[in-house]
Amino acid sequence: MPELLSLLFLGTPVWMWLAFLGIVATLLILDLGVLHRGQREIGVRESLALSAAYITLGLAFGGWIWWYIGPTAGLNYVTGFVIEKSLAMDNVFIIAMIFGYFAIPRIHQHRVLFWGILGVIVLRAVMIGFGAALVDRFEWVLYVFAAFLVFTGIKMWLTADTEYNVASSPVLRWVRQRMPVTDQLHGERFWGKEQDPATGRMRRIATPLLLALVMIECADVIFAVDSVPAIFAITTDPFIVYTSNIFAILGLRALYFALAAMVDRFHYLKYALAALLVFIGSKIFVADIFGLAKFPPAASLAVTFAILGCGVGWSLWKTRAAVSA
Repeated sequence: MPELLSLLFLGTPVWMWLAFLGIVATLLILDLGVLHRGQREIGVRESLALSAAYITLGLAFGGWIWWYIGPTAGLNYVTGFVIEKSLAMDNVFIIAMIFGYFAIPRIHQHRVLFWGILGVIVLRAVMIGFGAALVDRFEWVLYVFAAFLVFTGIKMWLTADTEYNVASSPVLRWVRQRMPVTDQLHGERFWGKEQDPATGRMRRIATPLLLALVMIECADVIFAVDSVPAIFAITTDPFIVYTSNIFAILGLRALYFALAAMVDRFHYLKYALAALLVFIGSKIFVADIFGLAKFPPAASLAVTFAILGCGVGWSLWKTRAAVSA
């Protein structure tokens, strides 16, 4: 058994993967089975406290990586964690629009987000595993990722004021055309039952909670297309990439209930995120131009904090009048 646990999986001992997955499973069980066993609304104060706890745990895990693997791995983890957490804030705004479109009450939103997070954990594992295999076989893929990030950042900057239109989603149209749906809530259930007007028999129907869950998962696929290459542009170590990704995403539910109440205060953050994607993508090309093996991890983390700090500070400054009014 000890020999099996010491075997390498994607360059990392199996016991480290199992330990991480055990931590994630414990947090999810604690979240849904203990802290939120019954359906209730989550207030801003509780949301901020939970978010702070998840951030602390994520950074503590990064501290362990720093101690056990080394400073470079620790810096790469923290940089990836911060970038993923920041990009997740943009995803929070989209989730708020989805919940608003389907008129999902706050009391049911946590349940939708919980199952959404489970889907994200599996989805990220598949995407990161695929990305790691590509990078390992074709090193030039990193340059494709980098160019894509620069392009995405420029596009995000140019479309920063364009709101996400839930109703026009082709996925939503596809679902509505292929299964019976209802606009009525059936409590906390994703599926309900009603009489088929054509046959008179009872049939299963998709409730707004299921439609919201599908749209959130689709939004995360789009979101992951940006975030996963961004982490690979920092490090190609699958363990660092996946753990920083998942620890940042785990706190998304808690973060949502705080940020959703003040979405308008962060209007200009998207410009900072766009600049951050351009910076991350350009790092590889800058390192080549100056003959560096890799852009210094400490400098990368410092620039990341600077860009995000400017974005948050400028947003709060520009929207201060709305608070005082």
